[in-house]
Amino acid sequence: MKDARYLSPKAQEAIRLRAVRAVLNGQSQTQVAKTFGVARGTVSRWLKIYREKGEEALLAKPRGRPKGGKLLGWQVATICNLIRDRYPDQMKLPFALWTREAVGQLIEREFGIKLSVWTVGRYLRRWGFTPQKPLKRAYEQNPKEVKAWLEEEYPQIKQKAREEGAEIYWGDETGIRSDHQAGRSWAPKGETPVVEVSGKRFRFNMISAISNRGKLKFMIFGERFNTEIFIEFLRRLIRSNEKRKIFLIVDNHRVHHAKKVSEWVRRHKGEIELFFLPKYSPELNPDEYLNQDVKTNAVGRRKSRTKEELMGNVRSYLMSTQRQPEIVKSYFRAPAVRYAM
Repeated sequence: MKDARYLSPKAQEAIRLRAVRAVLNGQSQTQVAKTFGVARGTVSRWLKIYREKGEEALLAKPRGRPKGGKLLGWQVATICNLIRDRYPDQMKLPFALWTREAVGQLIEREFGIKLSVWTVGRYLRRWGFTPQKPLKRAYEQNPKEVKAWLEEEYPQIKQKAREEGAEIYWGDETGIRSDHQAGRSWAPKGETPVVEVSGKRFRFNMISAISNRGKLKFMIFGERFNTEIFIEFLRRLIRSNEKRKIFLIVDNHRVHHAKKVSEWVRRHKGEIELFFLPKYSPELNPDEYLNQDVKTNAVGRRKSRTKEELMGNVRSYLMSTQRQPEIVKSYFRAPAVRYAM
């Protein structure tokens, strides 16, 4: 019998369908494999595809590159601008992110040109696009406030700091959980790796502040974040900054705006001032990248059996980072926070 690999797509399709039906009618996979001149494993694979995706998955697929065309310069510019300025759902496409498939559908809908995902990928790289993990942005964010912050408010803060000899820090708080998992683990195909963790979950909190000169200040605490904790951190921040005034930029957490905090800052206005990022704009805070670094490398990739051990791991990691200002400076290189460099 002729090797099935050299048959036409339609003939191969017929063999797949007949082989699967023969097994479903009671013949053994070994017998069916001999009858149709294929390996037993091939019959098994066809049967699995049929059971998971149905008979349509066994049908012949068109071969070769899809018929399409070549994008003209103005068409390239149009697609690039749409990818930069719009989300797929705004273009009424059934995607959350700009994947190759999404861009391919956009090109086909806009210009009637059908391209394979591989061709779309080559186009995207040629246009200067790379696959990246997207930042999260709240729907409630006000673009006008963000624009005003970047173009007016922060430049004014920077100028004022220069005039008063102050140093600018960006601060944030985050919760640390023992069950945070980051990264991936190699394992045999089809066998999901298992990570042993303690059945007891524990957590604590961390508050930190970083400067674009590579300085890092932090405090770890077990209580809930409140005005007393924040004021204590501000007090430590002042003490540790060699008598130089501090401008601290934070988000709009209710504790930051608390009356007790405002009064304390007013009494120490010669040592510290608070400034606030636009609402719902965590991507503008470089300290968020420190938080992610800690959760990924000090928590997610190390096993801690007790709360004390986890706190020790995080504290050691932060102290090590303090001694490496270049690492702290690297948090400011992300596109969304380069304004702060």
